[in-house]
Amino acid sequence: MRTMTTTHGPVRSELSGRGQPPHGLAVAALGLAAGGGAQEAGEPPQPARPVLPTAFVCSPAYRRHDTGPYHPEQPARLDAIEQRLRERGLTAHLLAVTPSPAALEWVSTIHSPQYIERVRRSCAAGMPCIDSADVSVCPESYAVALLAAGGVLAAIDAVATAQARNAFCAVRPPGHHALRDRAMGFCLFNNIAIAARYAQGKHKLGKVLIVDWDVHHGNGTQAAFYDDPTVMYVSVHRDPFYPGSGKAAEKGAGAGLSYTLNVPLPVGSGDAEYRQAFIESLVPAALAFTPDLILVSAGFDAHQADPLGGMRVTAAGYRTVTQMVKDLAARCCAGRLVTVLEGGYDLEGLADAVETHVRVLLEP
Repeated sequence: MRTMTTTHGPVRSELSGRGQPPHGLAVAALGLAAGGGAQEAGEPPQPARPVLPTAFVCSPAYRRHDTGPYHPEQPARLDAIEQRLRERGLTAHLLAVTPSPAALEWVSTIHSPQYIERVRRSCAAGMPCIDSADVSVCPESYAVALLAAGGVLAAIDAVATAQARNAFCAVRPPGHHALRDRAMGFCLFNNIAIAARYAQGKHKLGKVLIVDWDVHHGNGTQAAFYDDPTVMYVSVHRDPFYPGSGKAAEKGAGAGLSYTLNVPLPVGSGDAEYRQAFIESLVPAALAFTPDLILVSAGFDAHQADPLGGMRVTAAGYRTVTQMVKDLAARCCAGRLVTVLEGGYDLEGLADAVETHVRVLLEP
């Protein structure tokens, strides 16, 4: 067990949600890879070049966000992911990162203090939902949502301080629909948007690229950075579809003009269409932007088996887009890449896609 603690103070508990606990990492690694170049006969032995691990963020506490028996955004999603990674022997090669709740100072870079307090009060009062019938909550949802955001911040810490080369965050509730003052689309706090501000503020990573391949447009993430030239948002999504935003004409405003790039795809699009969208739109935009960090809203609900998405992406398609983003990170920002679970509601399809995704992240 290795631990790394930041300067935010001691962690009280995973679900404390009080004060401003650290986004320090409690990490455990098994089976870390090491490698080096070929050695000619007769040469003195060369020290092995360590290969940084891939970090994995998850927590049993994420299951405590109870959405009810019929809601598609279920705790079973994380069970399916973790079971698959164990069965395939991948867990042993990941750096396990234990999250702590996000400090409110970082959450409030994206959400208003009034909204944050309203979420807290609504959950504490036992309200069944917030702002929309699809945002089901329970008394523990506020604390779990802070822990979800904090998990992504912990991954940022790991990657920014070279404890890991990249990271996958299996967190819930998801976040990319959450607006400054409104919950929607299963989302309470915008995990990836908070992470972008944290990377900029805490680790001085000035330019952040957010790639969103969830089948739904990330309206909350787009809104958070629409006039900001330091965060480029690129979304490839089904259109027309929920939440109704994400048209190609939406390109940013003011200083942020041309730093939002939407690539809407028709229903039924599959691997070939996604690959083309990435090659023609994402890759040139990313290379021109030269980010210091790449974040991915990794929704897997464009999978062909998903009950909500209506798309035809396969596990092989997710391998392709993951590899393309990983290659961009290698070219632009020393490999710094953090991916964050958003959608994906067919349990078998989700497990297939995440397994493929994590295998690419683990590859040298």
